[in-house]
Amino acid sequence: MTNRFTSGNASLTLKIVGIILILSFLLDFLILMLPFQPTDRLWQINLATAIVERGIVPLVAIGMLFVGYWMDGFNDGDRPKSIDIRFPVLIFATVFGVIFLLIFPLHLNNIRQASDRNIEQIRQNAEQAENQLQNQLTQILGQINNDQAKAQLEQVRAQARNQFNELLKNEQAYEQALNNPQLPPEQKERLQQFKENPEELERFIAQQTDPQAQANERLNQIRLQKEEAEKQAKENAWKSGMRIGISSLLLSIGYSIIGWTGLRSMGTAKGGKRKVAAR
Repeated sequence: MTNRFTSGNASLTLKIVGIILILSFLLDFLILMLPFQPTDRLWQINLATAIVERGIVPLVAIGMLFVGYWMDGFNDGDRPKSIDIRFPVLIFATVFGVIFLLIFPLHLNNIRQASDRNIEQIRQNAEQAENQLQNQLTQILGQINNDQAKAQLEQVRAQARNQFNELLKNEQAYEQALNNPQLPPEQKERLQQFKENPEELERFIAQQTDPQAQANERLNQIRLQKEEAEKQAKENAWKSGMRIGISSLLLSIGYSIIGWTGLRSMGTAKGGKRKVAAR
C-alpha cells in the first residue's frame, strides 16, 4: 500500500513538473517573439538561437509526463484518474518537430546572409581607412616639399640620432635598458642591432621619419586587421550555423519521433478498444 502511495505521489510530481516546464517554455517562446519583427533578419537569428537553446526543456518535460502516466498503471484501479493530456502534448511535440525542422535551413540562410553583410561592412571600413590614409599622405608629402619642411625633418632626424648614440655609447645606460623588464623585447633587440651595426640605426631613423614608409606600414596593418576580422566573422558564422542548425535538426527528429509515434500508438489503442466494444 505504501509503495502504491509513493508511486502515486511520484507520478503526480512528474506530471506537474512536466506541465510547468512546458508552460514555462511556451511563455518564453511568446516573450521572445516580442517585439514581433518577422522581416528583421537579426530578430530571426536571435529568436531561432533562443528557441533552440531552450528546446531540450519541453523534450525532457514530455518524457517526465509520459513516465508519470506510465506509473499510473501500477496504482490502484479505484484511484481517481487524472486528466489525460497526452494527446495535446503529442500534438505539441509534432508541431514543434515541424518548427525545428524549418528553423534548420532558415537559420543557416540567415547566418550566411548576415555573415556576407558583415564581411562587406568590414571591407568598406578598410577601404575607407585606406582612402583616408592616402589623403593624409598626399597632404603630408605636399607640405614637406619646401626647403623649410625638409630642414625641420633633418633636424628631427639629427635629434633622434643623437639620442640613440648617447644611449649606445653609455654602457651603463645601455645595460639598464636591456635589463629593464618594462621595455618590450622588440625594442631590446633593436638596440642590440644598433649597437652592432650603426647602419641599422640610420635605416631605422629614415624609415620612422619617412611618411611613405609610415603610410605603407599603416596600410599593411589595415589590411591585416581586415583579413583577421573577415576570418573571425566567417568562423563565428560557421560555429553559430552549425551549433544552432544541427541542434535544431536533432530536436526536430526527437519531437517528430515522439509526436508521430505517440499519436499512432494512441490511434491504434483507440481502434483496438472500438473493436473490443463492437464484439
